[in-house]
Amino acid sequence: MIAELNTLVELVEDRLTDEIDVAELTTRFGTTEYHLRRMFSSLAGMPLSEYIRRRRMTVAAADILEGGDLLIIAVLYGYGSAEAFGRAFRSVHGVSPGDVRRDGGPLHTQPQLRFRLSVEGKNTMETRIADRQPFRLVGHAARVPLIHQGINPHIQAHIASLPSAEHTRLKRLSDTEPVGLLQVSADVDPDYTEGSELTYLHGVAVTEATPVPDDLDVIEVPAGSWAVFRTAGEYPAVLQEAWAATATDWFPSNPWRLRPGPSLVAVLDRADDFSTATCELWLPVERA
Repeated sequence: MIAELNTLVELVEDRLTDEIDVAELTTRFGTTEYHLRRMFSSLAGMPLSEYIRRRRMTVAAADILEGGDLLIIAVLYGYGSAEAFGRAFRSVHGVSPGDVRRDGGPLHTQPQLRFRLSVEGKNTMETRIADRQPFRLVGHAARVPLIHQGINPHIQAHIASLPSAEHTRLKRLSDTEPVGLLQVSADVDPDYTEGSELTYLHGVAVTEATPVPDDLDVIEVPAGSWAVFRTAGEYPAVLQEAWAATATDWFPSNPWRLRPGPSLVAVLDRADDFSTATCELWLPVERA
């Protein structure tokens, strides 16, 4: 995966003034656009689309300093007007193209990325592969923004809005693995952009044959394989660290890749104040 990401960076660099079809590029790597975008975002700390925009504006700054016509430069980098280009330029550099032409800067340049795999071997990831028949996720869903670090207050508020008796009712419905109450994230932006919306479902897993009350939201889950990562420690930090480690350590070292589908967190045990917890992180995967 590391080699593929570095090749992708080189291809992006060659096409900064052209339309970049990421789906077409992924066919060269024998992987999927979904997996490539998720791995890029996890390892680079920014979405692929954001990296492309930053690199374009970095190179465009040199054209502006050389005195090129702003409209011609705008069109060269894929913008239909000097105004649209100016907004994109300011969002990266914090100043307008005119300011840079007049003052020479300041510029916030984006270096070309290089991915490297650091093999340390300090931490063992407790992982298993589970092959599952189709099942359903049922519960209460809400659209919430994606937050990478810390507790998501929108999810916290959604769960808090449910009466305590509802948690008990959901637990009684659970009749297939992963068991118990689940934290489900679905419809996630492939770039994993912070602030983008996802569907969060507080619910349980049930078989296809299980009757589902009409007042519950349902996510249909097709048959497939899942990578299951067990974590234990300070919550939610240990769970977020496990998310990061799947991209930096596990996927580059194993013949699996992410496939579209919801991600699931099953809380197996926790402290009364939820300061620590033992969890399983379920990610939908397929053979690479």
